[in-house]
Amino acid sequence: MTFGFSYIGLIWLIMLLVPNAVWTKNQPKDYDKYVVNENKILLALERTGEFIVTPVALIFSDFNYKGWNFWCVVLILSFLCMVLYEIYWIRYFRSGKTMQDFYSGILGIPVAGATLPVVAFFLLGIYGGNIIMILASVILGIGHIGIHLMHRREVFGKKPKKHIAVRIILGILKAAVILILVLVFGTFSFIIGGRNVRQISRAFTFKDGINESAYITLGGQEQYILMTGKDVSNPVIITLHGGPGAPTTYVDYCYTDYLADDYTIVSWDQRGCGRSYYRNAGEDPLNESLTFGQEVEDLDALVDYVRDRFGKDKVIIMGHSYGSVLGSQYVLAHPEKVSAYIGIGQVTNEKDWYSETYSYESALAKARASGDDTSEMEAAYAVFAQDHSSLNIMNLRNYTSKYHPVENTSDVSTEAAILSPYVGVDDVRWYLLEMKAMYGDDEFSRLMDPLMEYMAGFNAFELDTVYQVPVFFISGGADWVCPFELTEEYLEVIAAPDKSVYLMEGCGHSPMSQEPEEFAAAVKEFLKSQGAGVDNG
Repeated sequence: MTFGFSYIGLIWLIMLLVPNAVWTKNQPKDYDKYVVNENKILLALERTGEFIVTPVALIFSDFNYKGWNFWCVVLILSFLCMVLYEIYWIRYFRSGKTMQDFYSGILGIPVAGATLPVVAFFLLGIYGGNIIMILASVILGIGHIGIHLMHRREVFGKKPKKHIAVRIILGILKAAVILILVLVFGTFSFIIGGRNVRQISRAFTFKDGINESAYITLGGQEQYILMTGKDVSNPVIITLHGGPGAPTTYVDYCYTDYLADDYTIVSWDQRGCGRSYYRNAGEDPLNESLTFGQEVEDLDALVDYVRDRFGKDKVIIMGHSYGSVLGSQYVLAHPEKVSAYIGIGQVTNEKDWYSETYSYESALAKARASGDDTSEMEAAYAVFAQDHSSLNIMNLRNYTSKYHPVENTSDVSTEAAILSPYVGVDDVRWYLLEMKAMYGDDEFSRLMDPLMEYMAGFNAFELDTVYQVPVFFISGGADWVCPFELTEEYLEVIAAPDKSVYLMEGCGHSPMSQEPEEFAAAVKEFLKSQGAGVDNG
């Protein structure tokens, strides 16, 4: 929820109030005798709803047009309700202005003069992601629509009863429609409410620190970052998401919140994915600027931005999966700007997809030892060996995962994503693009192809292995995407002022979202053991 003037809210209020002002001098005959019978509880709810809806419509800029996206459909539906509302009034003012005219429906909508604006403001609340508007509209609707339904029954009397079979069918259909509407809009309201609560809570939590999202220029492109922390004087951790092309900026708070007391966290949607991709899709729709070398340059620009923004000589780099490739190679190239490196699910050898083959051979051996039929698994590997697409990787893992069970199945990231105060339309669009890749759509693979090619030739053992900063690896004991055994081998090979690995038993490839508190405690213990080496500025 963002405070600011809403011109959309003002337009809706004008469309609401002008006809009502004209109506005061064009009331239907005998209207006053019906007013005295109004239910006092419904009247109180109506007044309460009006009292909240009116100012809320004006003071949140979230209701304004934010560019074309999925949610514009909701805004259009809201506007159409207001247009129908105007048509209803035009028809009434041109009629005989009787109570029957006043309570005539439109497009089958009963008491249209009461129902349409309530629905319009409710949908506006959905569009703006504002739980206050949603709840106020519900309160207004119960009172306002309830009162006028009572008047309508007084005016028209009870309808003649239909045949019992017809009543039953209509009753079932009505109940089904109501149930669907309650489920759909109830779900939207729950999610929006959860997001609003977290947004407000975080505004208080980080009131003395930073809780800011922004687009900054890195390598000639505007790219998205999110900065959170309780004290901007704390050391800074830059987190690098995996993939390639799997941004988690909107959900990282599920574990970075446990670090926010002692560190400022900067999350980033890397070039060519997530919000950063959509921000530049007009100029670079095919990701022609995307290379691994360019991402390293982008990261260097981000590090310089963060150092300047927070007055730090050095930052801490923390990379997950593909982010550990980007992070480790950056740290090796720019040790003068880094105080420590943390690799989560550290990628060590992807040359010819060695780690995937390593996982497959382990699963194959276990399957054969159990006497299981391995023909389908072997066939899936043969397909993967010819084409390393996301679809073929996931298909192979469907067979190997049976023999590599993850004991710890907890994961807070799903709930954190649904109720994230940071998630936006572009986050959802990109996530759906990732999901489509698992069902044969190759758009995601085409966009990420330059990085996938780099990964297919990456072998950390053949590159520089001398780190000039402390190195800390965190691995899930059941991680077979980046097997722990390979991480241990890499740890033995590298040289560093201090190096260690922390194993999170039972966890898979994303231990930070499975056991975030344990993960954060391990990170803090390592960084604090380095003393002043990570606390500079």
